[in-house]
Amino acid sequence: MSRYARQIAVPGVGRPGQARLAGARVLVVGAGGLGCTVIPALAGAGVGHLAIIDPDTVELANLHRQTLYSAADIGRPKATAAARHVQALNPDCQPLPLVARLDPANAPDLIAAADVIVDAADSFAVTYTLSDLCLGAGKPLISASVIGQSGYAGGFCGAAPSYRAVFPDLPALAASCATAGVLGPVVATLGAVQAQMVLACLIGLQPSPLGRVVTLDLGSWRLGGFSFAGAPEAPGVGFVAAAQISRGDTVVDLRPAGSVAVVPGAQRVAPEDLANWPLPDAGRVVLCCSSGLRAWRGAQVLAARGAASLALLADGQ
Repeated sequence: MSRYARQIAVPGVGRPGQARLAGARVLVVGAGGLGCTVIPALAGAGVGHLAIIDPDTVELANLHRQTLYSAADIGRPKATAAARHVQALNPDCQPLPLVARLDPANAPDLIAAADVIVDAADSFAVTYTLSDLCLGAGKPLISASVIGQSGYAGGFCGAAPSYRAVFPDLPALAASCATAGVLGPVVATLGAVQAQMVLACLIGLQPSPLGRVVTLDLGSWRLGGFSFAGAPEAPGVGFVAAAQISRGDTVVDLRPAGSVAVVPGAQRVAPEDLANWPLPDAGRVVLCCSSGLRAWRGAQVLAARGAASLALLADGQ
């Protein structure tokens, strides 16, 4: 136990808390900037099992903020590179690398096998998918997002309201680290907050991070937060995977012609034409785009026109 002596000495942890960490199973969705702080922090703390899912490979432009990797990892899948570094950091931790994109088809089994789920993917579709499924499964979800010099981390679901209850609407613009930029220390700071929230959930430290959001703006040196423990659940249109589309569904691809390959069997409809697009007589309408943002906006248009059964598909192209 000498490895964890300083951690065990923290009030509320002790040997029982360390034993809980050793037997814990955590699912980390995303091995990018946030994941590169969350993953080694949890492994170093002695979390026994870490499932790491990410579809991407390490790129040179990642290294300024994804400091778990080195130049030698360029071209390797992030999930397997992260797992290799975990094994070197702490043999007590058993990593499970999954080189895949999390979606509503594979997420339920992964969530069922985990005690706490970490959303480090920085994707609208992933966050709302995890929120909906974790709420139903009663599993804690620790989610964070960073752009530029600011961001937040929060504890959702489990014994708290869901992410959708706090953020029922998607943002007006789909900004990303690639388009808006990001500074590495901001990502690392919020990744560390995520890791601390996970440890608090697993050990049972009080007050619980569930039902709380921590906000950070290092451009103006502001640290804040709020509690949302009493927030009511908000209904919303959920995401599906391509494998979950059925024969009776009407699939509408909202992306411009020629921008990407259309989803097989989908109709190509411009977003501005949805106001006059003839609604099908029966079945579900599945609206598709790359990130989910354009599909969500389209769903608002069709819902206002009386469409009763809607779903979103973010195919990530």
